[in-house]
Amino acid sequence: MYQFDISAGSKAELYHDLTAALDALTADEPDAIANMANAAALIWEYLPDLNWAGFYRAVADSDGGELVLGPFQGKAACIRIALGKGVCGTAAATRQTQLVADVHAFPGHIACDAASRSELVVPVVHDGRLIGVLDLDSPEPARFDAEDAAGCEALMAVLASRIA
Repeated sequence: MYQFDISAGSKAELYHDLTAALDALTADEPDAIANMANAAALIWEYLPDLNWAGFYRAVADSDGGELVLGPFQGKAACIRIALGKGVCGTAAATRQTQLVADVHAFPGHIACDAASRSELVVPVVHDGRLIGVLDLDSPEPARFDAEDAAGCEALMAVLASRIA
């Protein structure tokens, strides 16, 4: 299959290499679920200190929308999240990346895994339409920083058109 040499250098180099690997891995695949599954696996394998990495997909409902669990790596997770609820729902509703150093301090945090201490959620948007969110959890407090947010936003910029 694919073999990637992901740099063990700086965080910027790691995200550059991850973005190139994700681009190569998904370039010719039209199936959104397959592309999300491989993206989650790639992130899980190469980003340290994660206890969950995956996607929630945006779906319409009678209340305007919700997120439904998509491909992921980690423990079993919450299946549905209302827009505006928890970190994922907030990222989806605002379409802004949520970088949370302490999930216990986030109002309305949804604890799918009690071991999670910090979280990074990046909305995935294509042509103005919310596709879903990338959700990363860590058992380490303050695991994610602005460089992680920018790196994951770059990853989702590559993936968005391939899962739309």
